[in-house]
Amino acid sequence: MGTDFGYRGERLGLPKEGPGSAAPLGRRFGALFVDWALCMLIAYGLLADDPQSASNYAIGVLLLMNILTVGTVGSTIGKRLFGLRVISEGRDRLGLGWAVVRSVLLCLAVPALIWDRDGRGLHDRLGRAVQVRI
Repeated sequence: MGTDFGYRGERLGLPKEGPGSAAPLGRRFGALFVDWALCMLIAYGLLADDPQSASNYAIGVLLLMNILTVGTVGSTIGKRLFGLRVISEGRDRLGLGWAVVRSVLLCLAVPALIWDRDGRGLHDRLGRAVQVRI
C-alpha cells in the first residue's frame, strides 16, 4: 500500500504518453477482437466445411497472420486500426523468431491473460516484445 510503481512502461524506458508509450489494454483487446473476427471470417469462408471445425482453423489463421505481419511490418490489421505496433524491448522491429514465440504463446491464450505491472502480457514478456502506440 502506498508504493509508487510509476506509469506503465517506465521500467522499459517508454514515454508516459503519446507515440511510443505503452499501449492501453482497451486498444489491445479491440485489436485482438478485430484480428480474431477476421480470422473467423477467413476460416468460415475459405477453409472449413462445417462450422464446428472453423474455430480450429481460425486459431491456425491467427497464428499464421500474427507471425507474418508482426514479424515483418510490426502490426496486425487490428493493431494498425487501433494505432498499435509491436516492437522489441530494444525498440527495434521484433525479429521473426521472437514473433513466432510471441504468436504461439498468444494462441495458447493463458499467457495473454497474465500481465505484469507494465501491462505486458506473459506472451509479450517471454517474446521480448512491447506493444506501443503509433
